[in-house]
Amino acid sequence: MASHAAHSPAPHHDEHAHADAHSEGKFHIFVQIAMLLAVITGVEIVLIYLPLTKWLIVTSLVVLSTVKFMFVIFYFMHLKWDKLFCTIIFFIGLVLAGGTMWALLKLFSAEASLPLETAQAALRALA
Repeated sequence: MASHAAHSPAPHHDEHAHADAHSEGKFHIFVQIAMLLAVITGVEIVLIYLPLTKWLIVTSLVVLSTVKFMFVIFYFMHLKWDKLFCTIIFFIGLVLAGGTMWALLKLFSAEASLPLETAQAALRALA
């Protein structure tokens, strides 16, 4: 019993030292990712002013925004260190939210807000 009490503080101290080293390692990762996100944002701003075709600019912005989104959710929202189940639940919620947003945009689009006579006249004009 006395030998157990003599050894118990050392592992507790090691746990704190390990936790401090682990959090310091994460701090450096967070700073590096923040700098990377700033660089990507700078590239996005420069990309807007370049004389490129519209589809290339939009595609590049979507890809860069997706990369930034993935870095944020996996590192700053800690999904990288969580269980896979949490990531799956997050993406299920993301798909449901995206589907709901798409449905609401379709329901309340500019065409849906026209008065009935105007909408019928617009449909007749298209036919």
